[in-house]
Amino acid sequence: MQATPFLTFQPATGSSAAEAMTMYVELFDDGQILFEQRRGPGDYGDEGTIFLAEFIVAGQKFRCSDSAITHEWNFSPAISLWIDCPSIDEQQRLFTALAVEGREHMPLGDYGFGPFGWVQDRFGVNWQLAAPA
Repeated sequence: MQATPFLTFQPATGSSAAEAMTMYVELFDDGQILFEQRRGPGDYGDEGTIFLAEFIVAGQKFRCSDSAITHEWNFSPAISLWIDCPSIDEQQRLFTALAVEGREHMPLGDYGFGPFGWVQDRFGVNWQLAAPA
């Protein structure tokens, strides 16, 4: 048995699984798309959107899809991805890239437990980035 985080994107609200996956796998050194299945003609949902995909970033496997319907909910900061960055430089690089068109919940700083930052990316996914002191 294994738990795999599943990210549901909503194209109707401007959030795209394909765009998010591409950004994430390019941003992280170990990033890779394992597979993607797109909707075709006649499928429920918009043609070309992600029906199901799987990718790896920061040593973690994720699954994702583009929802064929618009939900009243989206991602929440209550659930976030914690990343132990190997260095402050890497933390800053990731934070800066993820913050583009996103939202900083806690700007990079030392909050009494070492270098830390919390950011929501432009797709709505929340990231907590820690680095060694």
